[in-house]
Amino acid sequence: PRSTPNTLTNRRTNKMMRSQLLALLAIRPFCLTAGFSPARTSGIIHHGMRSSSSSFTSLSAASTMKELAEGVLKDPKFPPEWPFSAADFERQDESSDDIFYDQPRLVFHIDDSACDALTKYYAENLKDGDDVLDICSSWVSHYPKEWKGGNVVGLGMNEYELSQNKQLSSYVVRNLND
Repeated sequence: PRSTPNTLTNRRTNKMMRSQLLALLAIRPFCLTAGFSPARTSGIIHHGMRSSSSSFTSLSAASTMKELAEGVLKDPKFPPEWPFSAADFERQDESSDDIFYDQPRLVFHIDDSACDALTKYYAENLKDGDDVLDICSSWVSHYPKEWKGGNVVGLGMNEYELSQNKQLSSYVVRNLND
């Protein structure tokens, strides 16, 4: 059968929603490790998706990350053999990160929407006086301007960039890959 523009759009939307769900599930452990409270989905995933068993699953904006993760883990399908080789985990550039980070780059590494979302998340989850270890820190941390942190320590790779971050109490320059 011939694909119509509507069919193609639906396929792209479903693929995008699956990717977003996987991304949300992937970052969940890091949020918990960092001490952040569970966030609710923000309506990103609001349509149904077909699972591998072709049953229709409705994902509402009110679903929590925990509910999403538990649903995925109810009947996992693992491959019979480990699907990755050591080469799959090699970096494209094996040279030391110290070389790349030697020169300061006072740039945003995420777009404006991501900056706004991160700042909003911090505003909702950080309380005045909270201590924070800002891993992979740079010249900006995206904390709300009105937030008064406790001991906010930046851990990054470029001393000049870290010295320009006015939201840090102190900083440590360290390459965590060495």
